[in-house]
Amino acid sequence: MSTLAKRATVYLDPAIHRALQLQSIQTSRSVSKLINDAVRAELAEDVEDLAAFEERANEPTLDFETFVKELKRDGTI
Repeated sequence: MSTLAKRATVYLDPAIHRALQLQSIQTSRSVSKLINDAVRAELAEDVEDLAAFEERANEPTLDFETFVKELKRDGTI
């Protein structure tokens, strides 16, 4: 753990806490490391999502009503 690490109080569902404890034992990684890795992965996914949103920002939008009418016209519904 980095000397710059910050302490936080996190309240976990008891079953999730138990799963983390078991995974910690099985993988020889601390619960703290498991949580940090999970949060890091979630944040990385958010970065990917934001990049995808940015790439598609200039795409034309299609409202629901028009989309459903197109599905009906095409025989999909």
